[in-house]
Amino acid sequence: MSDDSRWIGAALALAERGIGRTAPNPSVGCVIVGAGRVVGRGWTQPGGRPHAEAMALAAAGEAARGATAFVTLEPCAHVSPRGPACADLLVAAGVARVVACGTDPDPRTAGQGFARLRTAGIDVVEGVRRAEAERLNAGFLARRHHGRPHVTLKLALSLDGSIALADGRSRWITGERARAHAHLERAWADVIVVGGGTLLADDPTLDVRLPGLEERAPRRAVLSTSLAAIPPGARIGEARLLRDIAELDADPSVLRVLVEGGAGVATTLLAADRVDRLLVYRAPILLGGRRGIGDLGLADLAEAHGRWRRVDALELGPDGVELFERQRSICHPRESGSPSPAA
Repeated sequence: MSDDSRWIGAALALAERGIGRTAPNPSVGCVIVGAGRVVGRGWTQPGGRPHAEAMALAAAGEAARGATAFVTLEPCAHVSPRGPACADLLVAAGVARVVACGTDPDPRTAGQGFARLRTAGIDVVEGVRRAEAERLNAGFLARRHHGRPHVTLKLALSLDGSIALADGRSRWITGERARAHAHLERAWADVIVVGGGTLLADDPTLDVRLPGLEERAPRRAVLSTSLAAIPPGARIGEARLLRDIAELDADPSVLRVLVEGGAGVATTLLAADRVDRLLVYRAPILLGGRRGIGDLGLADLAEAHGRWRRVDALELGPDGVELFERQRSICHPRESGSPSPAA
């Protein structure tokens, strides 16, 4: 692994800290390296400001002069009432080199940040670990390119594709390690969604039960066409009642949505092609119970092929989890529409 790739990996790890907390801005990580050592580091703070570069430069001070800044997204080129342009900050700090994962699709930047750095004589390297950075900021990119949040559907299944016994009991399909992994996914979401059937049957809390991350619980929503209101006394509390997942599309504070079922919601969203990412937890048990997914309305087997690509798999004790991404085309950043509300 090259030094550039290794330091970008450190910046990506920093960017992970902000996922689920920075909307409408992306979560960015920045590491400033001078004479082979880290002199400053930063990541996008809750609410989107300060930006990662501003935080890292403040920590580095004069040590930033002649150093290299490793950043997971092109430094912004636009001035906001909430802060200066990061490209200008890097120029003023005297960094000699900037290594970045990819271009910011916001048309207020979209290549202008890199151009400003090069005009100032700074060496710029683009495209290092781009795919990882795009995956990390999939919510921001989905909103920029498709005008909606990125949707992950979580399924906890037995080997035969069941999500519960025939009588509806489902606690627990998977073990403790798999459930902890799912709670980390919750901590990265802006909104978590369940169906009305799950609400009435399980009355879930939908919180994050991981030490140190309890405050990272996302906003909660129930997707149902039959419920008139959230039942009084439900542990889900002040949840938002949705008739359609598209009701979240107009809310710029929602970049990442995690859907936890049940089968009706999963089937509805998959049939409507509104799922971007599948998180499939599978336990080594056979239930012969309620199926996790219903009829998707496919007219031919060929329609099922080529839609999903497996990108990762993990063993979690006796269970396993597989991650699949929906294969979609996205427009080039320079073809994006109106400016993002990110600042």
